[in-house]
Amino acid sequence: MGRLAGKVALISGGARGQGAAETQLFVREGAAVVFGDVLDDEGKKVETAIRASGGQATYVHLNVTQELDWRAAVATAVQTYGKLDVLVNNAGILLRAKIEDTSEADWDRIMAVNVKGVFLGTKCAIPAMRQAGGGSIVNISSTAGLVGSPGETAAYTATKGAVRLFTKATAIQHANDHIRCNSVHPGPIATDMIKDMLDNRAAWEQRLRRLPMGRVGTADEVAYGVLYLASDEASYVTGSELVIDGGTTAE
Repeated sequence: MGRLAGKVALISGGARGQGAAETQLFVREGAAVVFGDVLDDEGKKVETAIRASGGQATYVHLNVTQELDWRAAVATAVQTYGKLDVLVNNAGILLRAKIEDTSEADWDRIMAVNVKGVFLGTKCAIPAMRQAGGGSIVNISSTAGLVGSPGETAAYTATKGAVRLFTKATAIQHANDHIRCNSVHPGPIATDMIKDMLDNRAAWEQRLRRLPMGRVGTADEVAYGVLYLASDEASYVTGSELVIDGGTTAE
């Protein structure tokens, strides 16, 4: 029996990186997973691999900025697997630019994916979770949602701070529905999102000097934290922040 046995989950941004790690771990722990992304070829490959190993997973095209895509994804979960217990708002993008160099279009795009996407996913999942008798929403924020960054990531920081507080509002508003909502705050994780920094040796060595543990985290290390919050082990945990950052914000 896995830690998510009998549960049905919906995960955004699941075609690669952290989202794919979460999807694969959830399936290994007994969940049936609907996962979405805009990277359809990569998503289908993840689906094929999971099914080949006997897991239950369904890939859907999901542009998180479109409410119709979210409604369809929730409907797929309910129609295919009978209900929806868990939502992981994982999809996100990163923008590196000084405030003065950030275009209005860039600001609108990162807000749409990182903030509006979380709002729409939550809005669309709540009715299905209420019908299931409750559930767990896990929103992926960042250490950038807790503290300012010396890097050129003001817009990204603004989105992740918004996710942190939207999480708390959701937790308060839907506690009576038995729907829990928590945020996860990763530090630097070895995925494509920070590939530009990982490829810049000088910049990365400077970044490592500010990391107490002296290394980048892995997608699986984040996924296990998400697993805990999704599971019934976290039944008294809502409106909280789980920081997985190698000590970054401890200093």
